[in-house]
Amino acid sequence: MKDLKQKAIRGGLARLCSQAANFAVRLGSLMILARLLDPKDFGLVGMVTAFTGVLSLFRDFGLSAAAVQRETISEEQASTLFWINVSVSVLLALLALAMAPAIARFYHEPRLLGVTGVLAAGFVFNGAGVQHSAMLQRQMRFTALAVTGTVSLLAGTLVAVAGAKAGYGYWALVAMTVTMPLTSTIAFWATTTWVPGMPRRGAAIRSMIRFGGTLTLNGLVAYIAYNLEKVLLGRFWGADAIGLYGRGYQLINIPTDNLNSAIGEVAFSALSRIRDDRCRLKSYFLKGYSLVLSLTVPITTVCALFANDVIAVFLGAKWKEAAPIVRLLAPTIFVFAVINPLGWLLYSLGLVERSLKIALVFAPLIITGYLIGLPYGPRGVAAAYSAVIILWMLPHIAWCVHRTIVSFWDILRTASPPVVSGVLAGMFAVTVRSFYGQFLPPLLRLVLESSVVCAAYLGILLFAAGQRSFYLDLLRGFKAASSGEEKNLISARASNGASRVSPLVRG
Repeated sequence: MKDLKQKAIRGGLARLCSQAANFAVRLGSLMILARLLDPKDFGLVGMVTAFTGVLSLFRDFGLSAAAVQRETISEEQASTLFWINVSVSVLLALLALAMAPAIARFYHEPRLLGVTGVLAAGFVFNGAGVQHSAMLQRQMRFTALAVTGTVSLLAGTLVAVAGAKAGYGYWALVAMTVTMPLTSTIAFWATTTWVPGMPRRGAAIRSMIRFGGTLTLNGLVAYIAYNLEKVLLGRFWGADAIGLYGRGYQLINIPTDNLNSAIGEVAFSALSRIRDDRCRLKSYFLKGYSLVLSLTVPITTVCALFANDVIAVFLGAKWKEAAPIVRLLAPTIFVFAVINPLGWLLYSLGLVERSLKIALVFAPLIITGYLIGLPYGPRGVAAAYSAVIILWMLPHIAWCVHRTIVSFWDILRTASPPVVSGVLAGMFAVTVRSFYGQFLPPLLRLVLESSVVCAAYLGILLFAAGQRSFYLDLLRGFKAASSGEEKNLISARASNGASRVSPLVRG
């Protein structure tokens, strides 16, 4: 607790750096695989993951988050949670195998039988590393988590690219999906060096199971709400439609997903440690919230306004039908940036039941939107998705912060500067593009558009919107945290040196 701020800043910096690397790897793999494989290959794997993704929500039954949220946790409790996770993961793998024939019949695609069978192994690999990952989060060892995530992603990407070049088609994507959890679990065990003991019946984990169960049910409802459209598109419009929709959604969601997971992991751990200190909790949350939103807005602006160039550069000509989908989905990514960080606040305060109630109200609304847009194909679904989630944004914020230390107006005041700056920067970039963009090829045009958006956005945000002091303070925090880490390393080395010398002195 003494150096929680420095740990949080160091952890956030490490996670941001790793997510920048992950973003580059994911984007590079997307560009390469989109040229080596066809939309149908992605669609076949997407058909299966739409179902197995539901099972993946139960892979740790929310127990990793419960272990992080708890103020203290004993060795017996950690070991018992580990064996529960392993048992659940084996059960999920068997359920996936049992579901394989039904999935193949549902889509009228026999090839999905084998795909589902191989993907089932990923549940076991994941379950064996969940508590080791939670242990690193409790200790706020985010550098180790960051390196592990990047290494596992890189390993999976290399396997996928090699398989695609060798002509294995959709099996390259299957291999990638299984390689990543296997690599990360091996790294977690090697990093923590923790070997779990035998489970104990009296380990007092009932409250954690209740917390984790509610969190898992909340995740299940949210997953169905956010992914049912992929199942419906695959069933009624085929593999090509879900391939185009899925790649477009992934391309625009990569930056936001990386940013939210990077900062969110650190924020949840830090906020859980200070949940009884209301002033620090509010300050930490709003700073993290502002950072996520500020980094997301320019990316969303570029994707929404210049979708044709984004698709042409990153996916290639055969994916041009995904451009309208990306443009229509762009508002949803912005709304996710606004509402997803509110989960840090609810979970750290233990308000998982409120989060579940919110999900139970929202899910029917978004599913109704899918059904309205489904007759019009992927574009209709994307438009309906965006319309519903935009209408839902303000009620969602109000419900989340009700009777917490953070008010509705705190959220609006924090969100307004980056949002207004993004709108103005987008208008300026469109104007510049209308004069010069028509003379440039897609790559150079996208570079021009992105550069203008980012430069205008930073200028407006830092100076016109008065956010300069906030980011200067953040930079000073990074510098102080880095200096503190260097001092800790020097002190540790000195202590190690002293311990090596002391026996000789005593002798």
